[in-house]
Amino acid sequence: MKMSKKGFTLIELMIVVAIIGILAAIAIPKFADLINKSKEGATKGALSTVRSALQVYYGDNEGWFPSGAAALTALTASAKYLNEIPLAKLPGTGLADSSAVDYTAVPTYVGGWNYKNDSTVAATWGNFIVNCDDEDIKGRADTSIYTPWSGF
Repeated sequence: MKMSKKGFTLIELMIVVAIIGILAAIAIPKFADLINKSKEGATKGALSTVRSALQVYYGDNEGWFPSGAAALTALTASAKYLNEIPLAKLPGTGLADSSAVDYTAVPTYVGGWNYKNDSTVAATWGNFIVNCDDEDIKGRADTSIYTPWSGF
């Protein structure tokens, strides 16, 4: 009578576990990069949304962007242009996700957004940018008055 052996040997199981470990070591960093890319994409999409709302506001108000201390509240009032200012998600920068808007003439680069609301400076009036000077995922650095996150 022959006895048939069924199952796997310990060596076979160890090899399978080692292969799974190698694949996981390769896949996890790639997955983390995808999460960061999606956050960056969401920020750039939100930036486009706010810029579009600003352009519609500009058209509705005969060539005037919102101005004053809390200029962008004009965009969210009664949700005519935007329901709310979206979050700026800045992965890899150490800055927290924020929907805060900085109205200073020179961006402070502390996260959130920066809006140029000074109508006396025509070159930058109405510019809405990400308030961050860190490189984006593609490694683009800060350029002039725009940040690498601004899509320019």
